[in-house]
Amino acid sequence: MSTVGAYLRLARAGWILVREGVVAAMPGDQLEGMPRFGWRVAKVMSRRRSARRDRPERLAQAVNRLGPSYVKLGQFLATRPDVVGHDMARDLSSLQDRMDTFPEAQARASIESSLGLPVDELFVQFDGPVAAASIAQVHEAFVDTGGAEPRKVAVKVIRPGVRRRFQNDLESYFLAAHLQERFMPSTRRLKPVKVAETLAQVTKIEMDLRLEAAAISEIQENTKDDPGFRVPAVDWQRTGRDVMTLEWVNGTKMSNIDALREAGHDLEALARTLIQSFLRHTLRDGFFHADMHPGNLFVEDDGTIVAVDFGITGRIGRKERHFLAEILYGFITRDFRRVAEVHFEAGYVPAHHDVAAFAQALRAIGEPIHGQSAETISMARLLTLLFEVTELFDMQTRPELLLLQKTMVVVEGVARTLDPHFNMWKTAEPVVSDWIAANLGPRGIIRDAGEGVGALLSLIRQAPDLAARTERLSREIDAMAQKGLRFDPETAEAIGEAEARHSRGGRFALWVIAIALAAIAWQIS
Repeated sequence: MSTVGAYLRLARAGWILVREGVVAAMPGDQLEGMPRFGWRVAKVMSRRRSARRDRPERLAQAVNRLGPSYVKLGQFLATRPDVVGHDMARDLSSLQDRMDTFPEAQARASIESSLGLPVDELFVQFDGPVAAASIAQVHEAFVDTGGAEPRKVAVKVIRPGVRRRFQNDLESYFLAAHLQERFMPSTRRLKPVKVAETLAQVTKIEMDLRLEAAAISEIQENTKDDPGFRVPAVDWQRTGRDVMTLEWVNGTKMSNIDALREAGHDLEALARTLIQSFLRHTLRDGFFHADMHPGNLFVEDDGTIVAVDFGITGRIGRKERHFLAEILYGFITRDFRRVAEVHFEAGYVPAHHDVAAFAQALRAIGEPIHGQSAETISMARLLTLLFEVTELFDMQTRPELLLLQKTMVVVEGVARTLDPHFNMWKTAEPVVSDWIAANLGPRGIIRDAGEGVGALLSLIRQAPDLAARTERLSREIDAMAQKGLRFDPETAEAIGEAEARHSRGGRFALWVIAIALAAIAWQIS
């Protein structure tokens, strides 16, 4: 029944995308065969009024009809231009995660179920919702601090029934991914099933507010001494799986430029602080807020930037940070050969390619940069061009780097909104150069050597266990060589059942396709 439901939900989603003109807005002229025929049919089936909208508007209309889980799907795919293309990723990034509020009584029930105490004991005052998104909504409340004045807090509550809704829709996402891998071999390199698995993991994390609170706590610890940037404090006593309580942020949204200017804030200084803070989080900490649009950034009276909504975060390891820093430094110094070598050393570009040819391709990106004024050079655009070139040399998809590049596009865009003459390279230079000096210079070599010694000692401690495992593996390989590979009866039976299910699924898919074609033919007639 679950498989049948997934097919039906997938068919409904496809129908809505067709009717709202999303499929017709795709570049179908580049398709051939049946895909091109399907695109032409989709153009005929689109609503007439959809032709008056551009593609982002069509996407927004379709997603609003499909529901909250498709908003999250769109926002997630906006971070994967390798999967949907850069133009579509840009369109998806404009989707607004705003939904209708749910009743306060349901929010109270969720809080009491999650924390095990009545709302009136947890808060001296609990007011109605002030904002609502696809996964949760935020309430204004006050807590007793033992002093004269209660403390104002923001209470984020998970939307009732959202986990079941997401789980049902995820089944159809996995179905679509499996069908894509089976019937569209050219897209297998994009690993659609792996993309669906990543989305499932991301949504599981986002729907457990304890994990978001932990991310806020970690970033707060990392940035406690950073100038001009902070995150709100978590009230752990009033935080659980379905509810998270944070200090209330009093400030002006960074999206309100006029209000920032009227309040007397230095917009150039804000742009500089924002970029340098983001680069510190990325290079120094390897952990960054991955949804830093201006609606999630507030400016307090003293000019401090406060970031909220940590449902999406990104991590990059030490190797990726070395990689990123050396690339930026190589482009600044025009050492394109070194930038190419870094890609090969990191294993990102397969060894069968020529380093010199790759360096030549990088030069095609870097040389135009040095002919421009620093104010017009975009670091985010540089990374976008870099990833486009690396695709020509079979560089495997690196989701963490793509998420970083997408976030950098957003952050750099916010900085240029604050200061149209923003100089990205001059602003980034102190942070990047300090990190390079600390990590790629003598201090970094000594630290890496220490970590290498630690890893060697750990390997030595595991040597007896590794030797025993190697001996067992050797004996099993010898036995297989002499007797052949054999399945036990349970394994053979499971393989047979799986094959039978696969065949039934294929037949059901053919029935769904046949019904869809019949509906199309009826509509045309």
